[in-house]
Formats: sequence, structure tokens, C-alpha cells
Amino acid sequence: MPDTDTDISSDTNTPAEELPGDWIADDLETLAAVTADDARVFLTTMTRIAAGESPASALSLSLLGLSQILVTGARLGAVEDVVPAERFEPDDGPDTDLSGLRAGLANTFEGLDDYADLVDPVTSTDVTSGAISHDVAIVAAALDHGLRHYEAGRVVEALWWWQFSYLSDWGERAAMGLRVLHGLLAHIRLDADDDLVAEAEFDALHP
Repeated sequence: MPDTDTDISSDTNTPAEELPGDWIADDLETLAAVTADDARVFLTTMTRIAAGESPASALSLSLLGLSQILVTGARLGAVEDVVPAERFEPDDGPDTDLSGLRAGLANTFEGLDDYADLVDPVTSTDVTSGAISHDVAIVAAALDHGLRHYEAGRVVEALWWWQFSYLSDWGERAAMGLRVLHGLLAHIRLDADDDLVAEAEFDALHP
């Protein structure tokens, strides 16, 4: 492992191609391990929310879960492209069935799940529809797929998949889901009835 007190990547006199091979390998191993841990936490958190374990805090926990996994994605997006040794993806069999997760989340967020979305905010103004449960399911599927590579010992393959799918798919869905959850939470917290607010202020000032 490299000395954590020394930031090799910030040394402008040391091009990436001149970095020691073992440093690069160790760096990827560390990134993969951290990403795997973050993926497991996200999957566990969202599975519990979908099961209805914490209905009163489902919005807050989902907001936190998507926020944290977006940090994971940003970390993957910030590094150079990860390229696996083989130019094909090993077949691990059918992907994990996450339809139950999606259905559970749709039930948890009933009445709040659907929202208006843009097809591509950069290139188009066409409006489409989205759903928080759909967004989370896409993120979960991508993370789970990468975990299967990682747990089979294919570290670089896992990193490649997580990075590629973050840039092409799940990063956007996680960001959109987070925005909607933030909006919902903001409305719940801030859209209070004026009379109720006035009564609360009066009670606070006249105990």
C-alpha cells in the first residue's frame, strides 16, 4: 500500500504512466473494496426500507442512502477509465431479481413515488415521467451486478462495471431520485399551515 500521507496523484512531475505498478494495483484494490462496502450498505438500507421496517423515516433514510452512494459514484467518475484485461464480460448467470425491492419501495412511497422528469436536461426539453422506486431499483441492480464480479475475485471487472454503469445509467437515476426526495422532504418540513405556525410561536413565547 502507498504511504497515505503522500499524495502521488497531486505530484505534477510524476505522470500516471511513470507511477509504480504496485501503487496503481493497490489503489484500485482499495477503491474496489470501498465501493463494495458502500454498495452493500446501500442495498441493505434500501431493502429494509422496501420491507417497511422504518416507514416514518423512509424518506430521510432514502435521501441519506442516495446521497452516500452518489459520493461513491463521484469517486468512480473522478478516476481515469478502468479497463479490464479481457474485452468481454464474464457471464455470471441471471442477474438478481430485484422486482420485490422495486415493488416494496413503490408501496412505501405510495402517492409520492411518481414524478415529472426530463429525457435529457442537457440536450432536450422533452418531458417524461419517473419514479423513485424505479430509480433506486436501477441503482441497486448496477451495484449488485458489480458486487457479483467483486465477490468472484474479478476486482478490475467490478470497478469497470461500477464506473461504466455510473456514467451511463445509475448515476443519473440516483441524482434524480435524490432531487425528488429532497423536494418531498423540503415540502413536508417547510409547507406548514400559517395558523399552526402562529399557534406554535405563541405557545413558545407564552409557556
